[in-house]
This record gives sequence, structure tokens and C-alpha cells, in this order.
Amino acid sequence: MKKLKHEAELVKAAILAGVEYGEKRGAVEFEPTDSASEKILYIYRLLVHDKVIQALPEDQVSQQSMRHKLAIWYSKTLPKDHPLLK
Repeated sequence: MKKLKHEAELVKAAILAGVEYGEKRGAVEFEPTDSASEKILYIYRLLVHDKVIQALPEDQVSQQSMRHKLAIWYSKTLPKDHPLLK
């Protein structure tokens, strides 16, 4: 798994976008006390359930791999000339 440039920033933005996606869909209401790892897990599972992203094999699911998948998902929603993609 090759690390993306600006992956940390992409993950932060993906969490925000994923929270908005889940709440807009009516599937979840996140609390301010929810940790980033809880949000990542829920957003990952929701996106897999909705067939927005492809699921990882269960033995490869980890916090790091889910963060990476979310970063890739979010990077594909950005315009090609976005600073986080350079």
C-alpha cells in the first residue's frame, strides 16, 4: 500500500465528507465525543455497504488500511488541480 502525498490531510477531509454523507443519508448521527477511529470505521463500513468503495478482505481491515481507503475515496472527488493532489 503506497502512501499518498498529503494523506493525513486527505483523511481529515474524508472524515468530514463521510460524516456529512452519513448524516445526509440519515444513517447515523455522530456525537462530538466520537473518536476519529470510530468515525473512520463507521464511514468505511457505510461506504462499503453502499457500494461506493470496494471492501478490503476481512483479514486486511485495519485502522491504517481504512484510513488509506478513505483518503483514496476522497481524493477521487477532488478536481484534478486541487492542491492536495499535487
